[in-house]
Amino acid sequence: MTRKNLIILGSTGSIGTQVLDIVRQNKDKFNVLGISNFSNNKLFIEQIDEFCPKYISSPSEIIEFKGENLKLDEIVTVEEVDLVVNGIVGSDGLLPTVKSLENGTNIALANKEPIVMAGHIIVELSNKYNGKILPIDSEPSAIWQCLEGEDTKHNRIFITASGGAFRGRKWEELNLVKPKEALKHPTWKMGDKITIDSATLMNKAFEVIETKWLFDSDFESIEVLIHPQSVIHSMVEFIDGSIKAQLGNPDMRHPISYALSYPKRLENEFLDWFDPVKYKELTFNSYNLGDYPCFDLAMEYAKKGGSYNSVLTGADESAIKAFIEGKIKFTEIYELIKNSLENHVPIDNPNLDEIIRSLNYGKNSVLENL
Repeated sequence: MTRKNLIILGSTGSIGTQVLDIVRQNKDKFNVLGISNFSNNKLFIEQIDEFCPKYISSPSEIIEFKGENLKLDEIVTVEEVDLVVNGIVGSDGLLPTVKSLENGTNIALANKEPIVMAGHIIVELSNKYNGKILPIDSEPSAIWQCLEGEDTKHNRIFITASGGAFRGRKWEELNLVKPKEALKHPTWKMGDKITIDSATLMNKAFEVIETKWLFDSDFESIEVLIHPQSVIHSMVEFIDGSIKAQLGNPDMRHPISYALSYPKRLENEFLDWFDPVKYKELTFNSYNLGDYPCFDLAMEYAKKGGSYNSVLTGADESAIKAFIEGKIKFTEIYELIKNSLENHVPIDNPNLDEIIRSLNYGKNSVLENL
């Protein structure tokens, strides 16, 4: 069997390091052709020494490398690549995603923001150039696995949410919470931004938008359920009333493994196996309007569409960064994003340049109001 050549973007981050965990256990199946980083040079150098990539993409001038140090839009289009794994945090993943799909390369996509901002463009590129989008995030991966092999239209999609670090607490009670509290996710181990997005439930709004584009759905057919155990990652209901659910331990390496090895599955020799007896109950609660104002705000503007999604993305990134740095209160994340959206003049069907301008407007609007 020929090894699959991987380009791993964001190799020192939460997703990237877990991708490399799987590669270590399956060196006969995967070759690390290239890796990229933005920070954590120490770990990046260790990864270069261990996996001997032919290409890297790094802004650091201190890294000595005998191969080629390319720009992000160059490394994803090298001739030998079989699969690009996009583990970049946030909106920086947009252009590499676009370039990968324009190159006709399959992309294992971990970050939600590219599809949130430019779903219409990304889906069109995927269809035009035959590069598949293979979702890594647990919820869209679960939906994908439930739909695989089905040739009838689904009826409803249920996306589950843990509820984040402050599940059960009223929004007005969170005025004085600290970043370290918001970063204590009850079930998942993730990067800082997505963990804060989980605490505001913004991540779930992004997943609803992502689901709309990836699985040809409308917002009315997508429901969010609060599921504290984080065992059922999503469910799909079909036109006959049957429901498929994808279950598993809350470990990102499972959906990563599925995306890397698709269309086959890897034999699991090192991840913990799911034990249903361990869970005495699996509970679900309907989402209540008002429990997570950021989610409600995001869905209000997502339904308006157009460039609002780019403003939402940019404002969310800047507001979360400001909160982590101690510049604003947790509840001010909502206020800053709301202000950015309310003051934006929307573009109905934005092109890529307009998407990027709207993204930057969202980022700068928050910074101007700190």
